[in-house]
Amino acid sequence: MSDGGGFDLDEYLAHIGWEGERRADVGTLRGVHLAHMRGIPFENLDALRRTAPSLELPDLMGKLVRSRRGGYCYEHNTLLAAALRALGFGVTLLAARVVVGADRMESRPRTHMALLVEVPGDSRRYLADVGFGAIGGLLEPVPVVVGGEFEDAGRRHRFVQVPHRGPLELLVLQAHGNGAWQPQYAFTLEPFEHVDFDVINWHIATNPRSPFTKGLFVQRVTSDRHLLLHGRVLTGTRSDGAVSERELTDEGEVRRLLDEEFGIEAPEGMKLLS
Repeated sequence: MSDGGGFDLDEYLAHIGWEGERRADVGTLRGVHLAHMRGIPFENLDALRRTAPSLELPDLMGKLVRSRRGGYCYEHNTLLAAALRALGFGVTLLAARVVVGADRMESRPRTHMALLVEVPGDSRRYLADVGFGAIGGLLEPVPVVVGGEFEDAGRRHRFVQVPHRGPLELLVLQAHGNGAWQPQYAFTLEPFEHVDFDVINWHIATNPRSPFTKGLFVQRVTSDRHLLLHGRVLTGTRSDGAVSERELTDEGEVRRLLDEEFGIEAPEGMKLLS
């Protein structure tokens, strides 16, 4: 089923392996989200070459669905937004400040895309995000409710409200890990448009100070582990918390690893290690 704008829902769902219901309900929302997380890898190969990837749906279908490639947050969440709208959900684009490791929230710009999803017949709104390239990211959408915590496919998250100078409520998504709650990103519910992310995407993919132009960043989520290749370091984290790590030194080994473990075919002639 094509929406006439270059997005094909049937092809997308087949690629991520979703064979469940196509109703606009919470079960479908969670199932499609998790299937996307496990079906399409996160990677920054375009940005590593200082090239801003296209966010047009025909190009996203060609790259993330029909090719052995992945993408980063703007690509993933633009694609998911199209799928959710085709399924009957309401979707609003949000811009967030990534605050992992930050001393002050205000020191980070709003460069991350996330989705606010409305489910017909449900008074709650849900945060969906298949493009956060870290182990603290969501595996399934969670209700945007302050107080309490949520389990999403084995991970634990919660929202806290923090004071700030703006007129809108500022929320922080926190993930539980290593015995503590750790902030991931901060956001308001102010709606953003695709044109806003065209500018942000170009900045993140071409700015020499962007973390995504400085080194390889690839991740893959399976039912039992999170695999991350950051620069030369490969880290595997199992669902029971066990962590393994090794350093790669050979371009050929990296290319084989991308192919066999991440399902990514790197462009010929591209230098993968800095």
